[in-house]
Amino acid sequence: MTGPLVQAHGLGRNFPMRQGLLGRPRDVWAVRDVDLTVARGETLGVVGESGCGKSTLGRMMMGLDAPTTGSVEFDGRDLADVKGGERRRLARRMQMVFQDPFGSLDPRRSVGAQIADGLRIHNIVPSDKIAEEVLRLTEQVGLSPESVRRRPHEFSGGQRQRVAIARALATRPDFIVADEPVSALDVSIQAQVVNLLMDLRQDLDLAMLFISHDLHVVRHLCNRIVVMYLGRIVEEGPAAKVFGTPAHPYTRALLESTPSLEPRHAALGDRVLPGELPSPMNPPSGCPFRTRCPIAEPACAQAVPPLTPQEDGWRAACIKAGPVKIAEPA
Repeated sequence: MTGPLVQAHGLGRNFPMRQGLLGRPRDVWAVRDVDLTVARGETLGVVGESGCGKSTLGRMMMGLDAPTTGSVEFDGRDLADVKGGERRRLARRMQMVFQDPFGSLDPRRSVGAQIADGLRIHNIVPSDKIAEEVLRLTEQVGLSPESVRRRPHEFSGGQRQRVAIARALATRPDFIVADEPVSALDVSIQAQVVNLLMDLRQDLDLAMLFISHDLHVVRHLCNRIVVMYLGRIVEEGPAAKVFGTPAHPYTRALLESTPSLEPRHAALGDRVLPGELPSPMNPPSGCPFRTRCPIAEPACAQAVPPLTPQEDGWRAACIKAGPVKIAEPA
């Protein structure tokens, strides 16, 4: 089949907030005017600082949060129009892996029983084959057969995340949203989980929305990158181009402030992104990044710059956008 599996059109989500006990409630936008697609078998990475709207976007793409504006289509169907049994059938094809593997698992039940839930609810296999399928799934994510009888507290963080992935795979989904799935894990365990996701993507032709603030992980795993700032997409494009020659000054600042263990890259970590993310209750006028941008000019305060095509599906929201090779110290 051709065409994207998941599409977001003009997606936005606001929350009513009140400043102080007597302040008037006002709408605060967590995500605004987001258009993106995820193709079958593709991994789309979403990066940005904490508070930029990544997780809210992921929950809307899954249909867990209803958008305030815009729509999400899965395989050509608007999620807002799908109800009842059809919504349940569609939910089988969409699964989520949460950041906290312990919080997303029931501490009172064995992990085998929790992996089996999706198999029973969606009638994936006959009831006499469920135990066999649970064992197959645990083996697929690198867990031993005896682990199905244990409870979540008996596992390490990396093992619990593998259980969460096995549970997500139980319904044989086409699309997975992975929301910071490795951020709470040790570095060595992160590598194991990321490699597992890469293998599963290749073996099962999964589409994935991978949300992370770790640029090293995203670069290793993802085909395309979306960079978010204050609820908006500021750059989108193939991973090699976004990381090699970013077009938006925020993307360049993120890359240049990322620490590295390699001596020839270590000096880049000294270029710390100045200031803090502005409050979404009082965002800057015009370009949301202009208050921290090293190349901002008066025109940047006049209007929000649109996502302008650069080349090969590459887009950037900056009036001075253009590919710039990240400088490396000699």
